[in-house]
Amino acid sequence: MKKWIVMLVLALLLFGSVIGFNLFKQKKIAEFMANMPEPEFPVTVTEAQPANWVPAIEAIGFIEPNQGVTITTEVSGMIQSLDFESGSTVKAEQQLLTLDSDVELANLKSAEARLPAAKAKYERYRGLFSKGSISKEAFDESEASYFSLVADIESLKATIDRRTIKAPFDGVVGLRNVFLGQYIQPGTDVVRLEDTTLMKLRFTVPQTDISDIHLGQDVEIFVDAYPEIPFSGEISAIEPAVNYQSGLVQVQADIPNNSGQLRSGMFARAHIILPKMENQIILPQTAITFTLYGDNVYVASEDENGDLRVKQSVVKVGERKGQYAHIIEGVKAGETIVTSGQVRLSNHAKVRVVESDSLEAPAETPML
Repeated sequence: MKKWIVMLVLALLLFGSVIGFNLFKQKKIAEFMANMPEPEFPVTVTEAQPANWVPAIEAIGFIEPNQGVTITTEVSGMIQSLDFESGSTVKAEQQLLTLDSDVELANLKSAEARLPAAKAKYERYRGLFSKGSISKEAFDESEASYFSLVADIESLKATIDRRTIKAPFDGVVGLRNVFLGQYIQPGTDVVRLEDTTLMKLRFTVPQTDISDIHLGQDVEIFVDAYPEIPFSGEISAIEPAVNYQSGLVQVQADIPNNSGQLRSGMFARAHIILPKMENQIILPQTAITFTLYGDNVYVASEDENGDLRVKQSVVKVGERKGQYAHIIEGVKAGETIVTSGQVRLSNHAKVRVVESDSLEAPAETPML
């Protein structure tokens, strides 16, 4: 009996010591946390200053030439001469290609040789008919023979002319697809001809933006081949009807191509320039926290003790362009805005400003 009492007392002492040690440890941890200094979070900041903002409607499209056509033939035949080189500049009505027309030329000479006699007979019969010396039937036959021969000559000339292909307008030819002496069929692609002095860009805008666009409005386009170079132009045409299925309207802009850098088929991003807005708040996009519940920024200010603390502010973001965003509501001029380090922040968190260039864009994109 005494043995069981001793074991019970020992067990109570053991559990009591464990519980007491845990209580002591929790007390010390609480004291340490209570005396621990408030954490300061490093952040970078910028001061919100009013600036001018040029809004734009953004769109995408593909570049087209002012005029472009694939040169083909209407008739079949063997190529007798090629009068251009691949990539050369040609003028309107310049001869590009001729097909063998020996048979047609021989027929033309034969018809032209018969023409003087047919004309003389027609004029002689007309004089005789006016005097009543011949019947009207004989006169009509001579007249029909003469004018039929004239028409045959015109037809042969047109046929020969169709066997000579000329440039329909000034432009630059591409790569030649045929060779001297080759027999080609009607519709064979000979070469691509394009007038690239003025390029056109077709794109679509929502019907809600129709009131903001007009003929002659300035447009800037960017292409992947020259990402840093804006090409300026203006709106030249607006489709009169809106697509009832998509709610979009087609717009065409003319882009001068004096430098020859633009080529048809290029993918382009268009910025339709709208009137300039003055005294607007512009912030780096890194300062804005985009969430499903709204967009917000952290505004830093000193409290009564001189500590720098942040407060969350809901903002309304307008257009975004590059690294910056146009703030419509939620930020006032002169406020200090946190631009990085927001991940660990909350309302009234204590922060300290640090200098960092990690958000600056490099001069050159590093190679992978």
